[in-house]
Amino acid sequence: MTANEAHFDYVLRLADDGLILSQRLGEWCGHAPALETDLSLTNIALDLIGQATLFLSYAGEMEGKGRDADKLAFHRDVTKYRNCLLVEQPNGDFGRTIARQFIFSTYQYALYQQLSSSTDRRLAEIAAKALKETTYHAELAAEWVVRLGDGTEESNRRLKDGFEWCWRFVEELFVTEPGDAALVSAGIAVDAAKLRPAFDAVLAATFAEATLPLPKFPRPVTGGRKGHHSEHLGHLLAEMQFLPRAYPDAVW
Repeated sequence: MTANEAHFDYVLRLADDGLILSQRLGEWCGHAPALETDLSLTNIALDLIGQATLFLSYAGEMEGKGRDADKLAFHRDVTKYRNCLLVEQPNGDFGRTIARQFIFSTYQYALYQQLSSSTDRRLAEIAAKALKETTYHAELAAEWVVRLGDGTEESNRRLKDGFEWCWRFVEELFVTEPGDAALVSAGIAVDAAKLRPAFDAVLAATFAEATLPLPKFPRPVTGGRKGHHSEHLGHLLAEMQFLPRAYPDAVW
């Protein structure tokens, strides 16, 4: 993998995480437990798709093959996506959605804090803008973890079940891919492994307030960064990509 290819792949991963999770959260529109929550999840989805658009546009320019953000989003096959496995998982109930959001937003907040100092000025600018939005995402998710964890017996149980579904996907967030070494050395990319202490600290503090036991992480499941996805992503893309693929020349 050349330096430019590694750089492109790194930006694509950042884009795909937000793009796929925004699609998942969009499925809650009109179905959340309360109107306020419905709006909150929809706003997070819009923030994530905005971030993804910026990253995809940059990736397209870097690639130099004439693919813009829309082409990269809607005209890649499932094996070409580089998102982590966590974000493609089905929503499940509200407890699982909150568990997934807490894990991802806590990770993403730590990531953007570091990435906003990237030597790649374009990446740094996108990360600095996204950090403001992600701060809200992380705070909202943590508040719901506390509310559900320290709420009723049922809310506690459902939240625990949601986290149990998600724990196996956590390790993948903190794996530094082989092609990233040169990017990290150049100050372009973030060493994902070094984000883990900040994540663990927030996890411990939030779980203590939510009266939840700290997890024993199971054997990790990985592969999304290399294009090895669960069956869930294919179903998600079939819905997301149908219209632009069926009518490739359509304009709005």
